[in-house]
Amino acid sequence: MTAAFETYQQRLMRVSDHINAHLDDELDFATLADIACLSPWHWHRIYRGVYGETIHATVKRLRLHRAAGELVNSRGPIADIAGRAGYGSVAAFTRQFKSTYGMAPAAYRHDGRHTRFDLPASKETRDMYDIELRNMKGRVLGGVAHRGSYMEVDKAFGQAVGLMMASGKFTPDMQMTGVYFDDPSIVAEKELRSFAGLTVPADADLPQGLERYEAPAGLYAVLTHKGPYAELHKAYSWFYGSWLPVKGHEPGDAPPMEVYLNNPREVAPEALLTEICVPLKG
Repeated sequence: MTAAFETYQQRLMRVSDHINAHLDDELDFATLADIACLSPWHWHRIYRGVYGETIHATVKRLRLHRAAGELVNSRGPIADIAGRAGYGSVAAFTRQFKSTYGMAPAAYRHDGRHTRFDLPASKETRDMYDIELRNMKGRVLGGVAHRGSYMEVDKAFGQAVGLMMASGKFTPDMQMTGVYFDDPSIVAEKELRSFAGLTVPADADLPQGLERYEAPAGLYAVLTHKGPYAELHKAYSWFYGSWLPVKGHEPGDAPPMEVYLNNPREVAPEALLTEICVPLKG
């Protein structure tokens, strides 16, 4: 990887950081060009060439992702959620949301797949997901620590990928892996701790700005989830409330991980594949 390409990555990473920090604001292409330190005539072509989507597509995807989380996790009016996502009317928001998530916002909130798991755990014990018991090797991650809503950890992933690419050490076989230290049902959202990382060799020399995290080897319960990230918390509830007690396993002394098997830039939310990996006592 050339030094010039690494420079582009560093510049575009600043743009990604700005977008995540100002998701409610209107985009100003001149400002973004200044942040990228690139010509206003060409910088967006570079962004699209590197990331495979336009700036507008990035913002639309991130806002809809946030909106899906708000529909699932809050009782806020749909009109307010639509406005925060940048839509001038509920009708326009509904059309785009349905096109992306397969159902209208109101239907998604009340009848989406996540509602299948709203029964008390004691009454819902049948297998709702595929779970595999897997002996996993230790996993070393190079990444960025995040504090705050788990629904906003994508900013940290963007930073981790950008730093890895800018250093010339990114390889296609690196797996994006998130580590989630706190239970969001008992820890305030602003205090939630997570780690957004990519798998690296055990002896890797990490680029400046990346931290190291080592996930222990051992027996894991691996739950495969297909669908929007906004629905993952329901899978956790079912796992801890139904599967774990019924199967008689005990969790190990390490936090759960999520391994992301595909890319939200490339597939629809319904097709996203995530492995939730929970360590078990051997």
